[in-house]
Amino acid sequence: MIKKTLYFGNPTYLSLANEQLVIKLPEVEKNKDLSDSFKKEAFRTIPIEDIGILILDHKQITITQGLLEKLLSNNCAVITCSSNRMPIGLLWPLSGNTIQSERFKDQINASLPLRKQLWQQTIKQKIENQAYVLNIKRGEVVKNMLVWANNVRSGDPDNYEARAAAYYWKCLFPDLPGFTRDRDGIPPNNLLNYGYAILRAVMARSLVASGLLPTLGIHHHNRYNAYCLADDIMEPYRPFVDKLVIEILDSGMEYDIITSDIKAELLKIPTLDVCVNGKRSPLMIAAGLTSSSLYKCFSGEIRKISFPCM
Repeated sequence: MIKKTLYFGNPTYLSLANEQLVIKLPEVEKNKDLSDSFKKEAFRTIPIEDIGILILDHKQITITQGLLEKLLSNNCAVITCSSNRMPIGLLWPLSGNTIQSERFKDQINASLPLRKQLWQQTIKQKIENQAYVLNIKRGEVVKNMLVWANNVRSGDPDNYEARAAAYYWKCLFPDLPGFTRDRDGIPPNNLLNYGYAILRAVMARSLVASGLLPTLGIHHHNRYNAYCLADDIMEPYRPFVDKLVIEILDSGMEYDIITSDIKAELLKIPTLDVCVNGKRSPLMIAAGLTSSSLYKCFSGEIRKISFPCM
């Protein structure tokens, strides 16, 4: 079942009652000019089991410890945002699978050749998906990218990922001469940052549910990064976010700042239609299939990760 992504950008009081997320708006409750019936309608509840991601984007949001406990026990990813309204933190459960310690061992004991082969699969699919976006959305020639994808070797020692990225970002936004992908760069880098943060939360949630440790990557190994594996496995999913950002720009929406309308579009990321193993499903479900297949690779059951194709 596809889980809900909930976003709160106003003063809100969030609590727990009867296995339900209880939403109260302080400004409504304190307003004496509003009728009791209106205040009652402003009071909402949502079943905890229906929630996959919770985004908190206001300094005057209050959330109870009881609610946090219940959200995490149901493998919900909780994202907090900074003063500039960008995601800054991610909270996920310590234990997301009944045989987690056994799965941790398989992940930790994965051999270097296996990890290099998995990285090869990851980069190959990422470049193929990037090529699709360039061809469909920009009409660019992508024969070179498909050649690079086919030439990726175990561990990507020739760094075809960087070669493809240079060509990809150069052609992706033709109306923005000199655009470069930089976290602190000019818009639409802000949209990409926001979208990737949501994608990262989706992937981290799925990895935890599969009993894997998001910190221990197959390629990324930054000592300060708590989500190396999530950053690895989300690579082939990034072009889905890129495609959505292109569609936002092409619609004519102002994107210098991330407005509520743009956020509404980016919050659709977990429900984007993707194809894994020839079957279509929402991105959040596909992420679960990918993380589950990754564990099977670690345990020796299979040799290939189930990644989405475009």
